[in-house]
Amino acid sequence: MRADAKKNYDHLLDVARDVVTEQGADASLRDVARRADVGLGTLYRHFPTREALLDALLRARFDELAGRAAALETAGSPADALVSWLRECVAGAHEYRGVVALMVAAIEDPESALHASCVSMRAAGTRLLTRAQAAGAARADIDGTDLFALVGALAWLNDQPSLAPRAGHLFDVVASAVLTDGSSASRRGAGSPRSH
Repeated sequence: MRADAKKNYDHLLDVARDVVTEQGADASLRDVARRADVGLGTLYRHFPTREALLDALLRARFDELAGRAAALETAGSPADALVSWLRECVAGAHEYRGVVALMVAAIEDPESALHASCVSMRAAGTRLLTRAQAAGAARADIDGTDLFALVGALAWLNDQPSLAPRAGHLFDVVASAVLTDGSSASRRGAGSPRSH
């Protein structure tokens, strides 16, 4: 990519990040182009669909979560690692309102621009879950797909104004249900999703 094209791409992503944070996953692409002071054609040259734009925004976050999972695989107790990653993943999925439905659809659609990022994130969580299960710290009757579904459900709670104040408490309830030792209360605290 030429230097000027890369500069335009980065600028569009910065503006899109702001617009999608404000408006959610259904943000207007016209608003992105207008705020970036470019024509709609320029936006479409870089991001031919809304999904392609969201993929670019989410890929870095999902890659970061996959890397974080790799670091947690060798640090701390398996239960603490799983709960820490789950908490960070829920926060990442909630960053852009409305993205949960896209993530759930993308995981089942290999043609989706978001598919590879979502599969990578699910695989990272599955490794942490498997490690916790091998240590007897997580229930054996759930798998990575279940964990991915829990991330979506917990992130969705934060999108609901009447439920968002309960999201932190419900995260703790779900974490306790995933773990076999029932000691997730000790894993609460800084970083636990609370009301916004």
